[in-house]
Amino acid sequence: MKRFIIITTSMCLASTAYAGGYRLSLQGQKALGMGHTGVAMTDSSEVVFFNPAGMTSLSSDAEITGGITAIQSETSFQNETSNATAKTDNPLGTPFNIYYSQKHSDNISFGLGLYTPYGNSVEYPDDWAGSHLVNNIELKAIFIQPTVAYQFNEQYSIGLGIAYVTGSVELNRNLDPSTADENGNRSNVTIEASGVDSWGYNIGFLAKPSERLSLGISYRSKIVLEANDEKADFENVPAGLSTILPDTTFDAELILPAELTIGIAFDLTPNTILAVDINRTFWSAYENLDVTFNSLAGTSLNPRNYQDSNIYRFGVQHTISDWAIRGGIYYDETPVKDGFYTPEAARNDSIGFTAGTSYNITKSLQIDASLLILRLKEFDGSFDFVPDNTSGGLVSFGGEYKSTSTALGLGLSYQF
Repeated sequence: MKRFIIITTSMCLASTAYAGGYRLSLQGQKALGMGHTGVAMTDSSEVVFFNPAGMTSLSSDAEITGGITAIQSETSFQNETSNATAKTDNPLGTPFNIYYSQKHSDNISFGLGLYTPYGNSVEYPDDWAGSHLVNNIELKAIFIQPTVAYQFNEQYSIGLGIAYVTGSVELNRNLDPSTADENGNRSNVTIEASGVDSWGYNIGFLAKPSERLSLGISYRSKIVLEANDEKADFENVPAGLSTILPDTTFDAELILPAELTIGIAFDLTPNTILAVDINRTFWSAYENLDVTFNSLAGTSLNPRNYQDSNIYRFGVQHTISDWAIRGGIYYDETPVKDGFYTPEAARNDSIGFTAGTSYNITKSLQIDASLLILRLKEFDGSFDFVPDNTSGGLVSFGGEYKSTSTALGLGLSYQF
């Protein structure tokens, strides 16, 4: 019986690690239009996120920028051996951002950022072939970042942001492919964690060797969100297991990995800017997820074994009168290794195509828009660590995954 308990808990909570691994690159409408480049750009208060040191190079004394992005994504699954198919019906995602920058003196600037770099929803049909891994999951994480920047001289600046992070996650999955109650209803568990918070930082450096060239470096720290005594609700559990799997609480740690971004921006002409960023995300910190139920269900260790990955970004901006036109492309490497593809994180290498524009409504007010079309490489992938109650060993679940995502964003910028 003890062996059954350990296997069941491992199956129920393996997917909660998705909360640590889901990253959205949608932190600014202007940056997104240029392939999400921004670490060396100094044209809006979006620098609060991309590179705090850039606040000292903004042209206005104060600026506020805000935006919201609508994301529609879809993943389809097929296993040719079993003829199992499924397609997600994900609700519309709406990450947002607000940034404010204020010059205090010729050398010092202050800022504040409110943004959501982690968060979205994935919904598979109930009782699909992989329901023992996930039925649906919803993740939200909000960053609040007060920021300061100091300019040594016209060429060099540094910046520091201290980020308070608060997040929540809700996940539902079946216990295994066959367990059901006396009425035939599939046994499942829903876990909920809310108000989980932590702290991190964002440090940046900006160099301007000439009027036409900018070099930027930004480092975002790893953040660990600790969920303690959060809710675990077991439903449709057979009578014989009700004392082992009662509604209870659980403890877990969710990891948001560190990132290092290096970039350049070059004024090709007075009206045309080219930008290139390289981002390194340190996903190797995400090795596994320990989940402890505060009941007889015990503790499980769920492997993830991610690897560090890179994103290569390129963007261009051209200004014509009151319009700025943008375009970009980026290549995003997957951090998931073979054998570790769970359905809610079944992503391969991807290419993002972006476009955007800004229009000067008045001298101080701009409207910004962006478009992202993300194409993920089709692949066959599996998760090879699903406990098998019959044999006591591990089995695989996998198949062919196809994913697409489209994002449309709108925002406003106002200079004081």
